[in-house]
Amino acid sequence: MLNTFSVPYQQVLDRITPHLPPYLRKIEPTPYGRVTFTFAPFTGCEKEPAKPDSYYDDPRLAYVPESQDAAEHRIRTVARSVLDDLYEQARQQWKDVAYVADLRKVVKDAPDRWRAYEREAKALEAAYAYLRTPQAATEWPAAISRLVDAQDRTRAAAAAFDERARDIAHVHDQHLYAHLGQGQALTEAGYPEARDWHVGDGFGGYFRDGLVGKIDGLIQEQEAHLAKVGRLSGITD
Repeated sequence: MLNTFSVPYQQVLDRITPHLPPYLRKIEPTPYGRVTFTFAPFTGCEKEPAKPDSYYDDPRLAYVPESQDAAEHRIRTVARSVLDDLYEQARQQWKDVAYVADLRKVVKDAPDRWRAYEREAKALEAAYAYLRTPQAATEWPAAISRLVDAQDRTRAAAAAFDERARDIAHVHDQHLYAHLGQGQALTEAGYPEARDWHVGDGFGGYFRDGLVGKIDGLIQEQEAHLAKVGRLSGITD
């Protein structure tokens, strides 16, 4: 922003007052030739802050060449700069709050779904680990059957979580340029445990790299290993 003390501050304030937003609580000059703004807290549900139409229609803010009127050129230039700075700062504050507000709308029961997935994932890990024990050899078909059941339950839990993760990922993409990172935004929304979630990617409106894909890869690895064990041990041809 231009140095506002190059012109009388009151003159600038007179020009911009008709275009100040209702959420502005305080505007004041600083000793360093700038203007500071204090805004009412945003909820994130408001429209994105933007300069009103009156800003563009105001003849007292219209461009005047310096060669035509140097003093008026300077006042208008500074006044427009102050308003530009005001709405940009408001927009940046609103973006972070809107990001958090949108996350709160879509997370819903994601924590419960993640916990359900973790329980099934641990059961799957235990079922697969059991196959390496001597006891498994005495009940191999039953142990394999339990593994398949655990795989199915884990995949179903992953798919249930992906239903929420898809919406969360899309919110992350919509607020890609907010100052808050994804983990910080989820923490601000009240979910600090979300740092452990596998949310996937919602870039461009498409959901990819979800939890189901991760589990499908794990199941393929398990089945490939078991097939190799069966072949090398002579259990299968």
